[in-house]
Amino acid sequence: MSQTLTFDVLIIGSGAAGLTLGLSLPEHLQVAIVSKDTMDAGSTRWAQGGVAAVLDEEDSVDAHVADTLTAGAGLCNEAAVRFTVSESTEAIQWLIDLGVPFTKENPASGDNQFHLTREGGHSARRIIHAADATGHAMSDTLLQRASERDNLTLLNDYIAVDLITREKLGLEHQACAGSYFLNKKTGDVDAITAKATALATGGASKVYLYTSNPDGASGDGIAMAWRAGCRVANMEFNQFHPTCLYHPQAGSFLITEAVRGEGGKLLLPNGKRFMDRFDDRAELAPRDIVARAIDHEMKRLGADCLFLDISHKPAEFIREHFPTIYDRCLELGIDITRDPIPVVPAAHYTCGGVVTDNAGKTDIRRLYAVGETACKGLHGANRLASNSLLECLVYARAAAADIAASITDLPEPETVPHWDSSQVTDSDEDVVIAHNWDELRRFMWDYVGIVRTTKRLVRAKHRVKLLRQEIQEFYSNHKVTNDLLELRNLVDVAEVIIRSALMRKESRGLHYSRDYPEVLPRAYDTVLMSKYINELGHL
Repeated sequence: MSQTLTFDVLIIGSGAAGLTLGLSLPEHLQVAIVSKDTMDAGSTRWAQGGVAAVLDEEDSVDAHVADTLTAGAGLCNEAAVRFTVSESTEAIQWLIDLGVPFTKENPASGDNQFHLTREGGHSARRIIHAADATGHAMSDTLLQRASERDNLTLLNDYIAVDLITREKLGLEHQACAGSYFLNKKTGDVDAITAKATALATGGASKVYLYTSNPDGASGDGIAMAWRAGCRVANMEFNQFHPTCLYHPQAGSFLITEAVRGEGGKLLLPNGKRFMDRFDDRAELAPRDIVARAIDHEMKRLGADCLFLDISHKPAEFIREHFPTIYDRCLELGIDITRDPIPVVPAAHYTCGGVVTDNAGKTDIRRLYAVGETACKGLHGANRLASNSLLECLVYARAAAADIAASITDLPEPETVPHWDSSQVTDSDEDVVIAHNWDELRRFMWDYVGIVRTTKRLVRAKHRVKLLRQEIQEFYSNHKVTNDLLELRNLVDVAEVIIRSALMRKESRGLHYSRDYPEVLPRAYDTVLMSKYINELGHL
C-alpha cells in the first residue's frame, strides 16, 4: 500500500550537497535525506582530486576568483564566484571539524599542515585532498555524522517520480509540497511531503554514452524542476573530463586532474607530447581545452585513446599521492610507476542546471536546488577544477541557513492524494526501455558531444522529439520502474541541452561549434523559461 510520510524538510539526494544541507539544519527540524540507491551511490564518492579553497598564505580570494572567472570564459556571475570563494575557508574548516581525513604535508614529523595540490586552471596550490580519494573520505564522514543525528531520517532505494506542487494539486499560489517516490523495496509509489524541499540529485552526464559518472547521474532533479516550471540555464555547457581510463574492464574510472597537476604528461601513441601545440599552459590548461585537444588528436590519428604519463616521478611519490589510481590500474595490468595510462575524454560535469539565487532558492516557493543540480552562475561556460565539491558545501550551508530562518513562517505541508496506478499495467516490453536508453545516449555522444555543428544538433533535435513521445507514451501506460524514470528524466534533459546548444551562436568554454567558431563580444546566459518558452538573458 502506498503511504505518505511528512517531514519539516525533504532533501532529495545524499551526496555532499544533500548531506551538508541536512547536517547544517537545526537539530529540532525533522529532515528526510532520500537516495534512489544506497546512501553513498552518488557522484561525490567518485571524486578524486579534492576541494579548491583559499588555505595558503600565498593564495588569496582575489586570485581564486580570477582563476574561476578565466575558466568560466566570461560567463560567470562574479558575485556568485566571490561569494563561493569567500566562504571556502570556513567550509573546509567545517569539514575538518567533522573529521574528514585530509592528507597532511609531513604526518610523520607531527606537522599538522595540510598538503595542497594544484590542478589545471589554478594559479596556486589550493586543492585540499584526502590522497586521491577525497570524495570517498567526504562521503564516509558525512554519512557517519548524519547517522548520528536523531533528527535525520536516511531513506535509500527511493527514486523520485515528480515534484508535488500546489499547481498540480489544483491550488492557488504555486509552491512545492514534496515529491512522489517509487519505493523500490515495495514497488509502491509513496508521497513524502515537507514544508521545504531541496533538490541535491547531482548532474546529468549519463545522458552521454561515455561518462566518468556513476549510473545514477540521470539529471533527475533538473528534469523534475523543469517539468514543474522552473527555469534552467546554460545546459549546453557539459564538461568532458579529458582523462577517463580507457580499458574494457575499467567501467567509468576517472584519472584525476591532479595527475597532470603533479607533472603528468599527455602523449600521443608514438610517445610525443602535443598539448603545447594547443595552449601555452600545456597539460595545465583548463579541461575544455585539454578535452578538445585530445578529441582532435584521436580523430586526426584514428586512435582509440591517448596516454597520460606520470612514470618519470619517483615510484614512492606516485603510490603515496595516487594510491587509488595505482591500485586500480595495477589490477588491469598497468603499472603507472612504469607505464603510461591509456585515457579518453568522457562526460563529467553539468555546468548548467536549475536557476537559483545564492541561497539555493528556485522559481518555485519552498523549493531549493543545491550542488550540481543548480545553476547560479558560479561555473559560467566551464567549471574550474575542484570548485564542484566547494559549491556543494557553500550553497548547501547557505540553503540551510535560509530554510532555518524561514521555516517557522512556512505552512504545514499540503494534504496530497495517493499515487493512482489503477490505469496502468506491468510492462512486458522492457526491451523498449533498454533500446531507447542506448539510442538516446549514442546520438547525444555523436551529435551533441565535444565538438558540435548545427546540422548535427538539428538531427539530434528531431531524434529526441520522437524519442520523448515514445517514452511519454510508455510512461502513461505502464507502471513506473527505476529505469523508466531515469530514461524519462534523461530525455527531458537531452532536449534541454540540444535546444540550449542550438540557441548559442558562438563558441565559448565547453560549447564549441564549427559553424560559429568565434566568441561573441558580449556573454549571455542561455535561459530556458518555464512552460517551454525560450528566452536569452541574464541569470
